[in-house]
Amino acid sequence: MKTKKTFLPACAVAVVLAGTAACTADGDAPAAKATAAAPATTAAGTTCQDGTYSWFNVDQRHVLTGVAEKEKIDRKGAELTHQLTPLHTPRTAVTFEKGSPAGDAEHALRSLAVLIGEANADDDGVSTEFTNVHRAAPDLDNGSTAIDGVGTFVQYAWVRQVTADFRHTCGDGKPVTGRAAGWVIDGSGTLECSTPIENAKKEEPALDAARLSCGPDAPAART
Repeated sequence: MKTKKTFLPACAVAVVLAGTAACTADGDAPAAKATAAAPATTAAGTTCQDGTYSWFNVDQRHVLTGVAEKEKIDRKGAELTHQLTPLHTPRTAVTFEKGSPAGDAEHALRSLAVLIGEANADDDGVSTEFTNVHRAAPDLDNGSTAIDGVGTFVQYAWVRQVTADFRHTCGDGKPVTGRAAGWVIDGSGTLECSTPIENAKKEEPALDAARLSCGPDAPAART
């Protein structure tokens, strides 16, 4: 199986292929608290120097963003021609509770980056990609792939998605709750339907891709 990975500059994350059915170790973690890296803004427009975020329901998982139909290759060096069908469009967003003052989305995402280890609390160099609510989703049409063997192949793409709920406290103001979402890694891979995936775990996106395109009984789709 060939796998291509793309890392954001701020991501020091070891990539382990995991799948859409996965619940990560962070999912059931107790409430965590992170001090925001930048000051928050109160409803009156004044700067809050000690604004903090308490995070809970933090979830990180690998999610399939696209998969192609299986394609039979009968000669080495041939290129795959089937395009990936979009399955999930990742987005970066922060939602504050209805009726609350408009919050600072970048501020919230910086705090989340600190919480999940993507930045240090005193580091201003948080990836602008992770904190950018206008960030574009990864391009599924990322060029051709040449195959060095023969068989029936499937291409797929995935991201490591992050979602979390928060409670924001700013000075003496009323606490505000909300939810943040983003992603820290995107990658792609190629599998061969008749070849079992080595050391496969049931959470791997490659397994989901194999089940969708090769069929649930294909060797590549079995754990």
